[in-house]
Amino acid sequence: MHVLVTGAGGFIGAALAERLQSVPLVPGLPLRLTLVDRAGPAAPCAPAVHWHIGGFADRALFEALEDHPPDCVFHLASVPGSLAEREPGLGVQANLLDTVALCEGLARPVREGRARAPRLVFASSVAVYGALGTQAVDERQGPQPTLSYGVHKWMTELLVADYGRRGDIDGCSIRLPGIVARPPAETGHGSAFMSQIFHALRARQMYTCPVSAQATAWWMSLQCCLDNLVHAARLPTRGMPTARCWQPPVLQSSVGDVVQAIAHAQGLDPKDWIRYAPDARTEALFGCLPALRTPQSEAAGFRHDGSLESLVTRVLGGLHSPGMVE
Repeated sequence: MHVLVTGAGGFIGAALAERLQSVPLVPGLPLRLTLVDRAGPAAPCAPAVHWHIGGFADRALFEALEDHPPDCVFHLASVPGSLAEREPGLGVQANLLDTVALCEGLARPVREGRARAPRLVFASSVAVYGALGTQAVDERQGPQPTLSYGVHKWMTELLVADYGRRGDIDGCSIRLPGIVARPPAETGHGSAFMSQIFHALRARQMYTCPVSAQATAWWMSLQCCLDNLVHAARLPTRGMPTARCWQPPVLQSSVGDVVQAIAHAQGLDPKDWIRYAPDARTEALFGCLPALRTPQSEAAGFRHDGSLESLVTRVLGGLHSPGMVE
């Protein structure tokens, strides 16, 4: 089975590539893995792993795929929210135009009768919802993005659904919440505070949080994120929603409660390490998420971390070194 991962050098992509090599997407089928990113691997790869160092819309990538079209594609690469706001041209090119080129490149061998439509799992974002208020919402909530990043994700969801309608790609989108804990050196994510509190408390370093303790967010561990991405890749086409989009369940919790749970696990008093200096815009965009109900996606097999304690245990277990908190 040939699997392609874009953004394979990123936080989620690198972990997904490792997961796919240890747990086959389809048991019993040998794996051919093509990883795409602008930076290459830090260590030698297994024989079945092939790297394309460059963009996911490069002609050279599609030429390399001519003889071995992928069976499954995880499209994770994107320009994140804050960076897309600062550099709109970059965001449009990477998040929209290059993604159109990727879909066309995948669809071409299908239209020519040389390949079956590949399953494409697109990593969308809860940023498509924009400001939600305080009332609980469910998975039927309509998008009203307030940032370019959310607009890009919504437009790509529509694109994936249209290619699916035509039979060129067997695609689906999955709207991911804040995935923790991203590396402390990563930039461009307005929700970076969700990860920084983990790094700060684990490293016993002071951190000033840009949202209040009462700010509420949607949380998911990296391990749970990978489980949901792989589950999306395995779902049968029959029964896929018309929009070909899933909102997986999340843990909704205040920042203060998450800080308290991390501190308890680390044997710390959170008041010694976390200060709050709320920024109104940051809190409005990333710290005002209400309760979320997802009965359809849960019935389809998507899951959250189960409990706040389980989330914290998973995240802290995945942090191999304290790192530096900026």
